[in-house]
Amino acid sequence: MDTIDFDKGGGLVPAVVQDADTGEVLMLAYMNEEAYRRTLETGRAWFYSRSRDRFWMKGESSGNVQEVREVRVDCDADAVVLKVRQVGGAACHTGHRSCFYRRVEGDRWVVEGQPVFDPDEVYGR
Repeated sequence: MDTIDFDKGGGLVPAVVQDADTGEVLMLAYMNEEAYRRTLETGRAWFYSRSRDRFWMKGESSGNVQEVREVRVDCDADAVVLKVRQVGGAACHTGHRSCFYRRVEGDRWVVEGQPVFDPDEVYGR
């Protein structure tokens, strides 16, 4: 674990999550050393929530877990890429496959695709 520089980002590194087969970017989250260790030990994606100040495993509420196929570290050792198999079809808490389902077109946002699940039903909001 000494290859990742967690100190540079105040104990956290950004983690870009990609579909292992298609390369589609599914989400961005943050990891600290414990989340990184849990990811390596379990083969499932673990992160650290800055807003909730706690660890979380992707899919612990929704069932849409991420099975880690490959971990990559950037040249500065302060960011990681997780290549995953997205179970359940959606990585985003909004129900979309990817958290990056909006694109800029001129001066407006355009939504691409439809949600895979209803977040109200899954999270009980």
